[in-house]
Amino acid sequence: MKLKITFILALFFIGFTNAQTKVGTVNSELIVGKMPQMKGVLQRVESYGKQLDSTFQIKATEYKEKVNSYKAEEKLMTDDDKKARIQELRTLEQEMGKFRQNGTAMMQLQKEQSMRPLYKKLGEVIAEVAKANGYTQILTTTGNEFGYIDERFDITQLVLDKLGIKE
Repeated sequence: MKLKITFILALFFIGFTNAQTKVGTVNSELIVGKMPQMKGVLQRVESYGKQLDSTFQIKATEYKEKVNSYKAEEKLMTDDDKKARIQELRTLEQEMGKFRQNGTAMMQLQKEQSMRPLYKKLGEVIAEVAKANGYTQILTTTGNEFGYIDERFDITQLVLDKLGIKE
């Protein structure tokens, strides 16, 4: 008898819990990729990359000129002059390596800063769509692994529609 009561109570609580929870999914990367503002973001990042490339090319040209100058004057230099010029070339090489590393990090930072408003807007629209459709949780499908996703609960299209993006 106790087992039956426990079983009935368990079914009641499971049903009660399921009635309160509605989970949906959204493919946020798909939506962000289709947002009209994405073109502007890509253009800003590309422009910034070109600025970095231009600066690097100036440094590379300066380095090549110094290497050529060293090669041309090497036979006329004293050992101390050679050591000083070699050290100068090594320093330039190190600076160029650091610039490459920093450039990659700066490009990533530029992209993240440019994308932030898009993700903020997306988050707001997802919240609106979720509330309007009675969802208690929305999971992003990008980067996550799920054993099963019922497509009936995917709100990607609803968010695209709310943003006015046509596929």
